[in-house]
Amino acid sequence: MKYLLDTVVWLWSISAVERLNPASRELLHNGQSEIYFSAAISWEVSIKARLGKLQLPAPPADCIPAFLARQGLRPLPITFLHTVRVYDLPLYHHDPFDRLLIAQAICENMIVLSADRNFEKYPVDLFWCGK
Repeated sequence: MKYLLDTVVWLWSISAVERLNPASRELLHNGQSEIYFSAAISWEVSIKARLGKLQLPAPPADCIPAFLARQGLRPLPITFLHTVRVYDLPLYHHDPFDRLLIAQAICENMIVLSADRNFEKYPVDLFWCGK
């Protein structure tokens, strides 16, 4: 199975692992699943860090690749097909980064690792990571 991280789940996995349920912690740390990190996450994190809304241990260009390597995550680029698929999504959720993640999961047939109930409204498989 292929999984796609939601931004908050990734942030929890690096700084607040206690917020993840035991099943998601096991999935993230067992090294046996294909877990993808979207370029949309690095884009969102970079914007929030620059605005002072998110503290990172180093600039995103330095710490994100290090975390990906340490966690064994696979990068997922944003493609033209991902971006145009956003058009087909109902407007249940107005966060553009989350909408792009949902579109990517649909296009790539991935299960989303999330703790955001808004994802449940979309035609995407969800692995619940919250408590």
